[in-house]
Amino acid sequence: MLLKTFMLGPMQEVEPELEARLGPGPGPGSGPVGTVSAPAPDDDRLRRACAGDALAFADLVRQHQRMVFSLALRIVANRAAAEELAQDVFLQLYRHLASLESDAHVVHWLRRVVAHRAIDLARQRARRPVTALEDGPEPAVHSSPGDPWIAARLRTLVDSLPPHPRAVVTLRFQDDLDPTEIATVLDMPLNTVKSHLRRSLAILRRGAQDLKEHVTR
Repeated sequence: MLLKTFMLGPMQEVEPELEARLGPGPGPGSGPVGTVSAPAPDDDRLRRACAGDALAFADLVRQHQRMVFSLALRIVANRAAAEELAQDVFLQLYRHLASLESDAHVVHWLRRVVAHRAIDLARQRARRPVTALEDGPEPAVHSSPGDPWIAARLRTLVDSLPPHPRAVVTLRFQDDLDPTEIATVLDMPLNTVKSHLRRSLAILRRGAQDLKEHVTR
């Protein structure tokens, strides 16, 4: 999908109906009723980290650092600031380990903290803009080959959104959360999330169409 490509890399084509992406994603599966399963490996790692196992905590950081950094980078749009924010969030995670009950809880907690802190930081940077040589945001994952100019322009379109809409778009199309989950992560009314998505999609669609017309000239 086009907006997924905004997050991950170059655009190959413009799709006509981006709103189709607004439906909820697949929910988690469930095991057989009446069975008692062993603790999930990720939850066991969390238990060991809570008990002071430094290796378990380091493994926990490795498991989630890509998600934390890419979410921060997409909202803050500055690599150095995103790296510093990610480090601070993992230090905060270490102090809050005892309050987390499962790896799924860790993921939810990380997304919530990163999103709120990144929005605040993006607002601060907007009031006192600083330009660094390494400021260009990078794709969250390796992407297929394409026109680097188009990829940069698409990332610029996303980065030009205000902090809250940028966070909503990032959580929807990079982290693949549905609007209800985004509302929970950002402490935002569901209708506000949907409004941000509709307006942002309209802006990004217009920008993507302009890019397509530029390339086909």
